[in-house]
Parts: sequence; C-alpha cells; structure tokens
Amino acid sequence: MPVNKHYKKITTHTLLEMKQKGEKIAMLTAYDYTMAKIIDHAGIDVILVGDSASNVMAGHETTLPITLDQMIYHASSVIRAISRALVVVDLPFGAYQANSKEALNSAIRIMKESGAHAVKLEGGKEIKESIERILTAGIPVMGHLGLTPQSIYKFGTYAVRAQEKDEAAQLLENARLLEEYGCFALVLEKIPAALATKVAKTVKIPVIGIGAGGGVDGQVLVTHDMLGMTQEFSPRFLRRYLNLFDSMSMAFKSYIKDVKSKDFPNKKEQY
Repeated sequence: MPVNKHYKKITTHTLLEMKQKGEKIAMLTAYDYTMAKIIDHAGIDVILVGDSASNVMAGHETTLPITLDQMIYHASSVIRAISRALVVVDLPFGAYQANSKEALNSAIRIMKESGAHAVKLEGGKEIKESIERILTAGIPVMGHLGLTPQSIYKFGTYAVRAQEKDEAAQLLENARLLEEYGCFALVLEKIPAALATKVAKTVKIPVIGIGAGGGVDGQVLVTHDMLGMTQEFSPRFLRRYLNLFDSMSMAFKSYIKDVKSKDFPNKKEQY
C-alpha cells in the first residue's frame, strides 16, 4: 500500500506541512520513465532528477560533465511517469554559476521543456542573485549545502564537510540565508549529524539529509545505490535495501545459459 495516501499530490507547500507535523519526507533519485513509475507508485514524496545521472547513467567519475540538455531529457522521462511525487531537477554544473541571467534561462528551459516542478542549486550566499532571479520567474528553488559534488575539485575529497567550527558556522549561516532568499527546502549532504539537526531546528523550511543523520526532516538516497545496483560506492550513510547487482547478474546468466542450451524459447514461447 502506498504511504501518506492522504497526500494525493505532493507540492512545495505539502513538504512544509509535513515538517510542521513532524512527518518525515522520503526522497529518491530517478532518471528514466520505468524507474520513476515504480518509485512514484510506491508512494515516494519527492523524486530528484539528480546530476548524479552523470555517474550512474553515463559512467562519468564526477557530476560535472552532464549537460543541461541531458538533464532536460532525463527530467522529461521522469515527468511522464509520475502522478504524485514532487519532481526536483538539478541545475547542472555550468548552467547557473556564471551569472544570474544564465541561471534563470537554464531554470526556465528545465521547467518548460521537461514539465518539472522545481530546480535545485548547490551553494550558499555566492549564488544569491541566481536564486532570487529564478524565484522572480515563479520557479521553486531547493538549496544544497555541505558536500556539494559540483565543487569536488575545489574540495579535493568526498570527506565529511563542516567538521571544523568555522565551516560549521558558515554552513548554518548559509542555511539561514537560503531560507531568507526564498528556497522552499534544503539538502544537506555528508555533514555531522549534530550540525544537521541544528540547521533543521533553526530554519522553518524542510531540511533533507544524505549522510546528515536522523535529526533532519527527511532523507534522500541515490536509487541505484540503495537497490544495490552499484557496488563500488559504499559510504557509511548508504543502506542497501536490495542487492540487485547479484540478482540481475544471476538472471542474465540464466538467460545466456538457456539461449546457449536451446532451452529458450520452448514450444510454449513461440508462435
């Protein structure tokens, strides 16, 4: 049975209500029609069309190579599948950092060409103009602080962020600013649980964590990771709900064996 059935359609306002009621928000990634349809049917609250598609769909080492056109393609595929979830799309690297006009144009293209419901941007006060300009067009914006994968070459590591006092204070301030600018929600990635809890209690907007502990308002994982389709990525925060890598491998091997042995197709499987 789908969860939270009383919410027939999830909106940005729904997420705020959920935070106020203490109901946790469940969020997963999707990049294609078939997967999105299954996830939406299960009752997920938010689907993130993440730039993580660069890794899990295209095989790149980082999220940087994926283009705006590719994000629109993935988002369009997801939108055609869903009936309930709120669909948020990452603005990819290079689509908003240069100037706020480019950010607005990128966001408008995503909304018009894919039919998505909101966009997500990485960063704090340094992208203030981009956030505010996108919001003037009526496009909802989700923020993203902590480990921001688009800045991986600046960080030089995927280690936990904001462990030092100064960086923690800066993150908390940026969270306040993102709320002030008008973001409807915020993702916190790979930061200490105590800090994430403090942020969630400080701001009124929903805070969704990934590797940020249980004191936030919701959780997000990359679907391919939590299904065990990927094997090389095993951070502490990842819970694998299935091991599809092994299950799918067994199915493929069985198919190969049946074809080679002429067992497939049998007489009932032909015309």
